[in-house]
Amino acid sequence: MDSSIHSFLQALSIPWIGLPSVGIFSFLSATLIPLSSEAVFFGYLVKFPENIWALIGVATLGNTLGGVFNWVLGYLSKKTKNAIKKDRMTTPESKWVTYLQRWGTKSLLFSWIPFIGDPLTVLAGWSQWKFWPCLMYMTIGKGLRYIAIAYFFTIFSL
Repeated sequence: MDSSIHSFLQALSIPWIGLPSVGIFSFLSATLIPLSSEAVFFGYLVKFPENIWALIGVATLGNTLGGVFNWVLGYLSKKTKNAIKKDRMTTPESKWVTYLQRWGTKSLLFSWIPFIGDPLTVLAGWSQWKFWPCLMYMTIGKGLRYIAIAYFFTIFSL
């Protein structure tokens, strides 16, 4: 068991294996699976600080694709619910939905926040917000988070 964990951690330290693992962890952590991409991101950044921009790009791409997966999940869930439900009676909306409708797709700038961001992306799909603006705001928010982590790392590592 120890040797397999050690082998896995060694594989994460190899750049051509490490970046895909950062992308996979970033994707999975953006779904409803409770993982942290920041730990893997930071570990890779410590080992290979010269690959900072590739790391930010891969982590942002993976995390954004995870958010897109959530958006599609919410979108298809709403379509399925509407297809199953014959009488389209309206149900009262929660205060969260009303609040988020006021901010619209701009609220997805905060889709990187733990415990809030993942359901937010599902809710965006459920509310059937337009895909391209959602994608844009998700990418900006998630990218800025990784840039901030890398920035603070470079400041405090000097």
